[in-house]
Amino acid sequence: MAEFLLPSLAETIRNFDLRADKSLGQHFLLDPALLARIAAAAGNLEGLNVIEIGPGPGGLTRALLETKAAHVTAIEFDKRAVAAISALAATTNRLTIIEADAMKANLAALVPAPRAIVANLPYNIGTLLLVNWLQQAADFHSMTLMFQLEVAERICAQPNTGAYGRVSVLAQWLCEVTMLMRIPAGAFAPPPKVESALIRLIPRPRQPPQAELKAMERLTAAAFGQRRKMLRGALKPLGGEALCNAAGIDSSRRAETLSVEEFVTLMQALKARG
Repeated sequence: MAEFLLPSLAETIRNFDLRADKSLGQHFLLDPALLARIAAAAGNLEGLNVIEIGPGPGGLTRALLETKAAHVTAIEFDKRAVAAISALAATTNRLTIIEADAMKANLAALVPAPRAIVANLPYNIGTLLLVNWLQQAADFHSMTLMFQLEVAERICAQPNTGAYGRVSVLAQWLCEVTMLMRIPAGAFAPPPKVESALIRLIPRPRQPPQAELKAMERLTAAAFGQRRKMLRGALKPLGGEALCNAAGIDSSRRAETLSVEEFVTLMQALKARG
């Protein structure tokens, strides 16, 4: 990268009229030092095919190309950003750009293994993207993702806290989850109304079969769908008190008091009931 005189990110935004689009949840990071920290926080990328979602003007893309990643694939929906980052792609054979909707993209089919995701996710679809990727967690070496702080805290939340919920259980069951750093709103252009945070998810060596995944999705949807209710009421469509008894869990407890391990026990009881 050093041998190429690339325009600054601010110049790239001007040259391609890449003003942030609120409808796409765009907030751009332009500080090269911060972008380098984010790329470094993803861990050792040597030999990995890195996937970036929503590269915008390409700030994080540049930082990822400075790592030892084998290849970087940038998936971008905004045609203006595709044009902007195409100029960067012309300077290296380690960058592929795919113009696509990340919500519909099959990352495992587009990018060969071993693959890792490193992305500053669009705010409006970040959680939905994560839930999709968790269903194929075995396909990824790691996922280093930036969310709004509130969303990141939900993903990392512990039982008996207000933030603990369905996405907490699913993410922590399938991955080791670590909060890496908080990013102030002022680091973005334009600044969002909230802080952001970078988290890292490393899929666990043993990933559940689809039957267990579907059972856990049904269980957590019911348990947290009516979180004020005791489990006997919230889980009534799935067996309620009988299900809790089979799992050895007090049916008068509420969903937010259960550990991930206890949800696994409940899921196994639900699966056994067919």
